[in-house]
Amino acid sequence: MSLRQFQNISRQALRCYSMRRNLGPVLELSQGQRQCLRLCTVLLPVSCAATPSSAASSAAQHSTAAAIDMSANGDYKNAASIYEFTVKDTHGNDISLEKYKGKVVLVVNIASKCGLTKNNYQKLTDLKEKYGERGLVILNFPCNQFGSQMPEADGEAMVCHLRDSKADIGEVFAKVDVNGDNAAPLYKYLKAKQTGTLGSGIKWNFTKFLVNKEGVPINRYAPTTDPMDISKDIEKLL
Repeated sequence: MSLRQFQNISRQALRCYSMRRNLGPVLELSQGQRQCLRLCTVLLPVSCAATPSSAASSAAQHSTAAAIDMSANGDYKNAASIYEFTVKDTHGNDISLEKYKGKVVLVVNIASKCGLTKNNYQKLTDLKEKYGERGLVILNFPCNQFGSQMPEADGEAMVCHLRDSKADIGEVFAKVDVNGDNAAPLYKYLKAKQTGTLGSGIKWNFTKFLVNKEGVPINRYAPTTDPMDISKDIEKLL
């Protein structure tokens, strides 16, 4: 299936969902500078107890295929820091990572159904509580590439999931791919700067990248690394 066909299917599915919920149109197409299609989803608040239809849930998940604004990010290989990237938050808003300039940043690909989820949610919450006021920011990117272990859709579904899990883990962004041709440019950049063991590919959920106050990735940690074990490295950068 071509990218254009996929985007058309996503658009139709989201419109159907919108009509069923009487929300009005939720999708707008525009042409980027590099002829990259951008999808903008407007999500109205819903009850955390609400359960969307399977078709709507699937459409919402797939809508994040365009979660990164390619026209703004350009060639990741030439980026000097994470501040040159723009990403989408979980509600579809553009966020320039320059917002976090001067902060120590921990970037994590999260999942809800992984065997590592419970410990990482708790320890990331502990890290935020311990170092948040001193300048640490945790940037969480949901990813469904590993065993389909992040089924929650973006927006209120994601917010409710984290709230129910008591995971106060920091900033939450739209679902992305972290491997492959469709990987988010930010992740292509992170992997290029910190290649990891046995190749640069992300091995599983909860891989962690530590970024200094200049926006440069200085370390990478395996999925099994306990977040609190990164404390010493964080303290050196604060």
